[in-house]
Formats: sequence, structure tokens, C-alpha cells
Amino acid sequence: MLTVLTNENFETEVLGSDKPVIIDFWAEWCGPCRMMSPVVDEIAEEHEEFKVCKCNVDEAPQLANKFQVTAIPTIVMIKNGELAATAVGYMPKEELLAELQK
Repeated sequence: MLTVLTNENFETEVLGSDKPVIIDFWAEWCGPCRMMSPVVDEIAEEHEEFKVCKCNVDEAPQLANKFQVTAIPTIVMIKNGELAATAVGYMPKEELLAELQK
């Protein structure tokens, strides 16, 4: 299941999660983001051990700034409320999962 992340629900959805959280920072106009979207969707469907969220950087620029997102797509992993890993750009699902779980 995917959660749309906003400034208003960040604390509840991310900091309040008992699972590691994957956040996909993306934008409508970003071609690589559109390529990455099905990969993130598959992870959400196949990996119940993670909470998967998507954050539109145009709608929640404060969250993008909080995570110092300077290029998209940027995927981050949050564990116990702390930034655990970051991946930038398109990558296949297996590579993304490996990068986030280092």
C-alpha cells in the first residue's frame, strides 16, 4: 500500500511508523520519476516489511528541503525516525532495494 506524504501527515506516517519507511520524492514533470514510479509501486505491493510513501516535491517542498533533495527521483529510507539511506535517479527494483538496505 502506498501513502501520499504531505507536510501535514509526515510525523504520523513516517515518524510514527513501526516499519522502515521508503519515501519516493518525485514530480509530475520528471521523466525519470515516471520511470521509477512502477518500481516503487512494486516494492509497496511485494514488501510488507516497509511502509512506502510518495512525496510530490512541488506540493511539499518543505519535506524535499528537509531531506536535502536536489535531484529527483530521490528515494530515502527512514529507520527509527532517522535517515538510513538515499538513492538518486532511476534504478531497477533489485538495485534500489540493495542500495536502501546497505
